Amino acid sequence: MAEGEQDFSALPLPERFAHKNWKVRKEGYEDAKAQFEKTPDESDPIFVPFLQDASLWKGAVADSNVAAQIEGLGAYCAFLKFGGAAACTRSRGFTVGPIAEKGLPCTRPAGKTSAQEALLLCVELDKADPVLEDLLPTLSHKVPKVIAGALAALTVIYHSFGCKIVDPKPTLKALPKVFGHADKNVRAEAQNLTVELYRWLREAIKPLFWADLKPVQQQDLEKLFENVKQEPTPKQERFTRAQQDAMAAASAAPAGGDGAEEEGGEEFAEEEGEEVDTFDLAEPIDVMPKVPKDLHDQLASSKWKDRKEALDALYNAINVPRIKDGPYDDIVRALAKCMKDANIAVATVAANCVDVLAKGLRNGFGKYRSVIMVPMMERLKEKKQSVAEALGQALDSVFASTDLSDCLEDILEYLKHKNPQVKQETVKFLIRCLRTTRTVPAKPEQKSIADAGTKLLTESTEAIRSGGAEILGTLMKILGERAMNPYLDGLDDIRKTKVKEYFETAEVKAKERPKPVVAPPKTAAPAGKRPCRGRDPRQPAAAPAQEPPAAKPAAKAIPSKLGGVPKPGGLAAPGSKLRSKLGGPGGLASPQRRVAEPPAEEAAPAPAPAPPKFGLGRGLAGRPIAKPAAPTEAAPAPAPAPAGMTPAEKAEMEELRADKEKFARIIEDMKSERSNFNSQLTELQNQNAQLIEDHTRDVLSIKAKETQLVRARSDAEAAEQNVQKQQREIERLKRELARALRASAMSPPHGGSEADSMGMSEAGSMYQEPASNGHMAAAKSGLHMGSRFENTRPRSYASSNISEEKENNGLESPGLGSRDSGLGRRKLSPTYGYSNVGSPTRSSTRNPSNPTDEEQQPRSAQPAENWKRAAEVTSQLKARIEQMKAKQGLSRPSAQR
Repeated sequence: MAEGEQDFSALPLPERFAHKNWKVRKEGYEDAKAQFEKTPDESDPIFVPFLQDASLWKGAVADSNVAAQIEGLGAYCAFLKFGGAAACTRSRGFTVGPIAEKGLPCTRPAGKTSAQEALLLCVELDKADPVLEDLLPTLSHKVPKVIAGALAALTVIYHSFGCKIVDPKPTLKALPKVFGHADKNVRAEAQNLTVELYRWLREAIKPLFWADLKPVQQQDLEKLFENVKQEPTPKQERFTRAQQDAMAAASAAPAGGDGAEEEGGEEFAEEEGEEVDTFDLAEPIDVMPKVPKDLHDQLASSKWKDRKEALDALYNAINVPRIKDGPYDDIVRALAKCMKDANIAVATVAANCVDVLAKGLRNGFGKYRSVIMVPMMERLKEKKQSVAEALGQALDSVFASTDLSDCLEDILEYLKHKNPQVKQETVKFLIRCLRTTRTVPAKPEQKSIADAGTKLLTESTEAIRSGGAEILGTLMKILGERAMNPYLDGLDDIRKTKVKEYFETAEVKAKERPKPVVAPPKTAAPAGKRPCRGRDPRQPAAAPAQEPPAAKPAAKAIPSKLGGVPKPGGLAAPGSKLRSKLGGPGGLASPQRRVAEPPAEEAAPAPAPAPPKFGLGRGLAGRPIAKPAAPTEAAPAPAPAPAGMTPAEKAEMEELRADKEKFARIIEDMKSERSNFNSQLTELQNQNAQLIEDHTRDVLSIKAKETQLVRARSDAEAAEQNVQKQQREIERLKRELARALRASAMSPPHGGSEADSMGMSEAGSMYQEPASNGHMAAAKSGLHMGSRFENTRPRSYASSNISEEKENNGLESPGLGSRDSGLGRRKLSPTYGYSNVGSPTRSSTRNPSNPTDEEQQPRSAQPAENWKRAAEVTSQLKARIEQMKAKQGLSRPSAQR
């Protein structure tokens, strides 16, 4: 047994996986797991056989032996963990179903845990949809413990990944059938799964399956939901491979962004923590057949009750979680007309209809925005709170179906409305839009919103002034303090403080603008002394004429060898090539040159002592050229321009901002190129992996052919040896035959009668072997009997001539000739033992070399033919004997002479 185990350990892993002995399979699973854990990366050759034939895992995860199955599940988990996404996508089609049927119902905790971990890894490495497709059919299995195991696995999957990663709709549709199962364990697991889904979806799960449950079941679930309502919104505990890569990229971002990593992590957590609404789970419903046919006629009625009843019927028809897209132009135009209705109740119900229609269509309602939004904003003049709330909710739904860019023009227009009520409600609407938008406004939009908010700060109504401050604070939350500073330059400290208060309390969903990236490495080298020299020719012209050289710059003066008056033909800045590439012919220096030249011309008639070139403490002209190359640096230069900044400095600031934007665009281009290179690299890596697989397959095929060739050669050698052995046996038989013939030929004529008869008898036996009929047996019997007669006959009884010698040589026996010839006619005495020689039966009993009963049966069946053949053989033998005697007779006279 020990030798067998050593042979099994030498087998390849695929053969051990398919072995009929469960101990061999178990050891193969253990060895595979150990080898997977030692691999350096996903391209290791150990994974190739299992990627090429992924069906090997089907038997491993559903092994008939429990101990082997547990090891097989552990090996499959290691294969998924270390084999990457390719291991998951190629094997999950063979493994998820067997895991659900054999792994999840496993009675041993280790096997059940490994089965659940395998399913979680399949979701983590790629996506959850294929796993659900193979797992949900198990809920219709005949065995209750299989259904309970599948429900428990679904609960673990949703608990780990949440409903953002794993689609809950297929599971919710299958729940009512499971709740009606006869097994209590199945119903208990169904309740656990429903509670887990409620933790993520809250009330959004009810429209999908709640109506299919019995009242008792609904009551039991409501009791369980009460305990969950007090819990906070759950967070995703396990992340997919794509999410892990995104988080790793965010953590590896440059550190110059003032907490960019922390903010990126907060954004990711906020996105994962959002609830899934009913719209994402519901199926589209066609509501057009439910819309009243006489809707437009009723809306044209002069009675407000008829109009309200028509709108109520419309509301009931379109109040569904998700509406199928269709032509709703007429309905939207009718609702827009109802916004001008004199009756408040009609306008309120119309606003409610717009709300549910926009929520049901979502993005499909965007094309109707221009028709309905302006009438609703015009209706905001109503002071009744119920109308204002209905209109505000409808406006929010309309905005959710579009974006800020589409709605901003109308909103800014109504911020200038002469009615304070309209203006106040529009301010509130804009604040809600800024809080809920997911896209950062463009630069022109930022300026428009900031200007509108600044104007609102001067309104006479306190609510509007506070609304303007909240608009600026919310916008600052989206853009950041630094980007918002230019829009707050003209505000006093009280208003700035109020804006900062709203900034600190504002909550937005828009992704913040990415932080400025670090300058390319080639611009990092000129951070020494050379950029200062390159800027010397332009330094005097950049200084304002009215600013005296105070002692303050002397504290920042550069050593004397750099402080001399430079010549106009000084060295170019080391970053000039990059600046010329970004800023055109003049690069970043060109706007400074254009702005600074007029003050230089004015100062030329009255020359004054040149101030220190690097001692300027204010103004952007005193900043070195290389600074803009690193926009992420929090430069000590003043970000907001002072109140007394000259127009030239303001223009220069604008130019520097434009250059900064160019830098940002170039960085984005470089990022896109890098992403393209990464995609190409990934493609090349995939091609390399495919080539490695092909090479491995070819090597295995060559080895198989070589093994077949070696076996064929060994078979050929064995056959050749067998042929040689047979040839030697034939030669030996030929030599024995020749020796027998020579012995019979050399026997003496008189004294060697016994040897002659024995030789003939042996020759007869030699000729008997190839024959299968009875005449050869008869010939042999005749020869033998003749030899016996010749040996026992007295010497005086021999005839004197050759013919008589031939007749008395025992060849004419009853076994060789007719019944009237030979010894059959002789009446010998019993002394010689030939009294019964004519009887075939008696001769067969007395001579063991005679034919057996089986040989005599065909002779007795056909006696005439057998005797005839025996006679022919006898005549042939007689002829040969006569030839031999003749040769001896010819030589005998010569010897006598």
